[in-house]
Amino acid sequence: QVQLVESGGGLVQPGESLKISCVASGGNFKISAMGWYRQAPGNERELVAAIDSGGNAHYGEFVKGRFTISRDNAKNTVYLQMARLKPDDTAVYYCNGEGLYDTGRYFPSIYWGQGTQVTVSS
Repeated sequence: QVQLVESGGGLVQPGESLKISCVASGGNFKISAMGWYRQAPGNERELVAAIDSGGNAHYGEFVKGRFTISRDNAKNTVYLQMARLKPDDTAVYYCNGEGLYDTGRYFPSIYWGQGTQVTVSS
């Protein structure tokens, strides 16, 4: 049973930085692509950033160089370093995993974490 568990959310002031993490556990597998989505009240879930197993990353347009996604393949962990945070960044941030390699086979599965709240407020 694959589980994605986020950590590191919290309350920060505008302009500050925050790093959130997500660990995938539940077996001896590798996830092809990992990423972060966010959802604010009344809004649809949107892509923040995603990264493949080779380290190729892409970002939502609103990021504008403020966030950096990275991953540690050996630990099945993905990170999101957020800088120059704005009140508009307030949302629940969800970890996402797509594509599973297990026992030499590929499964086109999609996984979600429970989310971690990020609040940017003075």
